[in-house]
Amino acid sequence: MTANLRAVEIKAFVPAHDFERSQLFYRALGFEIPWSGDGLAYVRFGEISFLLQAFDAPGFSNNFQMHLLVENVDDWHAQVLHANVAERFGVTVGTPQDQPWAMRDFTLTDPSGVLWRVAQNIPQRSA
Repeated sequence: MTANLRAVEIKAFVPAHDFERSQLFYRALGFEIPWSGDGLAYVRFGEISFLLQAFDAPGFSNNFQMHLLVENVDDWHAQVLHANVAERFGVTVGTPQDQPWAMRDFTLTDPSGVLWRVAQNIPQRSA
């Protein structure tokens, strides 16, 4: 049996305690929201996207993580700082660091407590 099992895309449903505030946060970071309605928003940046969902289960958001792979993590970090999201939305923004798993990354929480790791690949460290 021959089947065409080509996958096209996968999207996460990212939880949002305050749906409107979360949309403002992602827009402040430079994401677009071309569609929003009935507690669901299509959020994208270039070719990458996710679905923001008005969903508030106790503890879920604080245990939810997203990973965003970028070309230049230091540029992204500078943009996040420039957008002043820590002060505007009461979120935390970490400092870029080289990780032993061959990535340079920083952490960012969204207004619901979702943890984002924004990272770029770097050369593997020699032993």
